[in-house]
Amino acid sequence: MANISLVTGANGHLGNNLVRDLLKQGDTVRAGVRDIRNAGILSGLDCQLVEADMLDRDSMEKALVGVDVLYHVAAVFKHWAKDPETEIVQANIKGTEIVLAAAAKAKVRKVVYVSSVAAIGHDGTPLTEKNWNDDLSNPYYRSKIESEKRAWELAKQYNLWMVSVLPSAMVGANIGRLTDTMQFIDNIRTNKLAMNPSFFFNFVDPSDVAKGMIAATEKGTSGERYILANDHSSSLEEILTAAKSIGLKVKTPPAFPKWLLYVLSGVLGLGAKITGKPAELIASQVTMFFNVKQEYDISKARKELGYQPKTPHDTLADTFKYLENRQIKNT
Repeated sequence: MANISLVTGANGHLGNNLVRDLLKQGDTVRAGVRDIRNAGILSGLDCQLVEADMLDRDSMEKALVGVDVLYHVAAVFKHWAKDPETEIVQANIKGTEIVLAAAAKAKVRKVVYVSSVAAIGHDGTPLTEKNWNDDLSNPYYRSKIESEKRAWELAKQYNLWMVSVLPSAMVGANIGRLTDTMQFIDNIRTNKLAMNPSFFFNFVDPSDVAKGMIAATEKGTSGERYILANDHSSSLEEILTAAKSIGLKVKTPPAFPKWLLYVLSGVLGLGAKITGKPAELIASQVTMFFNVKQEYDISKARKELGYQPKTPHDTLADTFKYLENRQIKNT
């Protein structure tokens, strides 16, 4: 008998891909969104559209009635906010508390909790699920660290069957509004990237992550974490190579030294405070990302879940193709 699965954040990049893959295997899918008027990316899919706001206890309890498997994907994903403690950190922690309490009340059989490699960190070496990030300087990273730790506390308290999955930077098809990560790739595609920040990103296709999440419900062990990333991180040069492989004429922007990136982040931060528009670069990003490769050991997910992500090059090439086609459709 097919599962009844609830996906929170179903109109997001990962959520949308997950809904599609669950439908392919015959599940009854409830696509949970904060506002059912903002679900165009789910149009045409044979799923139940339900209100499921992770910060609204009533909506979560209603959405979870009769659900077998909960995929908690929804989260605040941004690095800058006027009040980062309230808007990012506490929002993600509170959302975790509300959703898992509702899951316990509904007696769901299994919970797949979406964390992030942000909760593991990166130092240039292949880190594993045993690692925890101790750098709390970036509000988004801190929100993922503290939210996942809180999730494990609650899973134990409520006696929930739960695994956590930790995706890296997701780029690929089926997206409504571009995430910061996808906007970065699109800026490269359109030659709008003004500088090379000397950052390395570990890119993975959200569809590969979705398949890993589904496998986690079937093959995963409760209480375990699973990194759903790629074998290696990518430099800007490697991203440009992927773009050129599909015929794009992309330029190589100048590399900025670290001290200049700090200056720029200060200027952008000041402008953001004045205008209220998110800063494109903040100091904690420079500290965390400058010339540090994001490497992870994904052997556990490979062995236990059968996880097999596309290579970084193929993931990026497919993303550039998708963005090219998306632009054509939108013109």
